[in-house]
Amino acid sequence: MQSESRPVADVLAELDARRAQDPDEHGGRLFGLVYPTGHPELEALTHDVYERFLFSNALNPLRFPRLAEMEREVIAVAGDLAHRSPTERHGGSMTSGGTESILMSMLVNRERARQRGIERPQILAPVSAHPAYAKAAHYFDLDFVQIPLDEDYRADVSAARSLISDRTCVVVGAAYSYPHGIMDPITELAALASEYGAACHVDACIGGFVLPFMEMLGFDVPPWDFRVEGVTEISMDVHKYGYVPKGASVILHRDDDWVWHQTFFYERWGSGLYATPAIAGARAAAPAVAAWAVMQHLGIDGYKNIVAELLSTTEHLRRGIEAIDGLEIVGDPIGPLLALQSHRIDLYAVADVMEEKGWYLNRNVEPYGLHLMLSPAHRSVVDELLADLAFAVAHHGESKGVAARYA
Repeated sequence: MQSESRPVADVLAELDARRAQDPDEHGGRLFGLVYPTGHPELEALTHDVYERFLFSNALNPLRFPRLAEMEREVIAVAGDLAHRSPTERHGGSMTSGGTESILMSMLVNRERARQRGIERPQILAPVSAHPAYAKAAHYFDLDFVQIPLDEDYRADVSAARSLISDRTCVVVGAAYSYPHGIMDPITELAALASEYGAACHVDACIGGFVLPFMEMLGFDVPPWDFRVEGVTEISMDVHKYGYVPKGASVILHRDDDWVWHQTFFYERWGSGLYATPAIAGARAAAPAVAAWAVMQHLGIDGYKNIVAELLSTTEHLRRGIEAIDGLEIVGDPIGPLLALQSHRIDLYAVADVMEEKGWYLNRNVEPYGLHLMLSPAHRSVVDELLADLAFAVAHHGESKGVAARYA
């Protein structure tokens, strides 16, 4: 830090210059990471919420009871979408994102397993599962066992049966997976977990605010939520397809009492009881309030309309991709996430050309190819995207060797 203060205008000018060198979050040329809606009034709402709650702290619900009330209402909305029983409204908490929601779920299941005398419990998750499960195993002294995928890129239930054991504390399935956008067989995985007395965590961090509205719109959605016997926990990110800025996710438990396993209590210091339901102590309040505000503004009908538009854009893109010689969609994805592969084209080289044209497609390792996670804002650029993709397929050179990196 320099010794002398700088004028505010100078600081902001440098900030703008640096930001201009990164991709535009609202330009429709990123896939995943950000989820622009293309609805100006919705984004104006979140700006206004952040202005009002920018400095608020969600650490102490007793000091700020109205903040805590709004958090509970967000959790209740997520619970309703996932078909929790109306009498079970408190078995959950808000977190900073999908990773923290997953960490809290895995911690809960470790504690429950240790109560049963299992000293080193086991997580059983598909190889397509988010790295947060491996992270939880690393942090919480758990074993991490991976389930192979079947030919449709779903968790192989037969393989899962051969891998599960009395030490398995939780079986994981995705609704739907990040690498491929494909639903795992939740009903079968939950039944297997129940057979061994294990929990079943459904990772709906991506699908949690898409699948319920797809079902309302008449799409065929395989069973995935608390209506499935044996599903015990569900993680749902509000800051993806719930359309609020980063920092808002929900972890839900079927059993209200389970949330206490993730709550840390401490009072052997000079300032009285300290209790937190997740990893963070002090927490920005604005993400939770923004989640509440967006839910209030959109309502069920608003979300249904956005999902309908998003799926229409996805279908348009899917048909366009299938018309490009040499490209294939991986499996049969259910929502606005498409993975691409090719048996004769180096798709990393295609991605290089696309990046030169300002498109930031993600790269997959298994299968080797590309990954597009759509947002509502992509509806205005989908034809341009398809034209540039066809050009890149026809005119790419050698790959520049850019690796597939999620983070």
